[in-house]
Amino acid sequence: MPEERTVRVDDDTVGAVLNRLRRAQGQLSGVIAMIEAGRDCRDIVTQLAAASRALDRAGFKIVASGMRQCTAADGGTPPMSETELEKLFLALA
Repeated sequence: MPEERTVRVDDDTVGAVLNRLRRAQGQLSGVIAMIEAGRDCRDIVTQLAAASRALDRAGFKIVASGMRQCTAADGGTPPMSETELEKLFLALA
């Protein structure tokens, strides 16, 4: 059975993730209201895409924070910063 590894997310990262999730929550509420109001399809899709990006960025932030912790435990080269790791993940999107 593989060893489980716990990743702890620091307070600054938690705050940034929560802000992005709250932004996505507000955008999703906006999408729902727009659909109910019969708004233009382009406006709805634009708002939905913004919510999707906010969720993606929250996920990338969590993954980047976890990866930073994992790489910091390595005795090799200096660990990458969280921002550098996040940019790498965003480049894949």
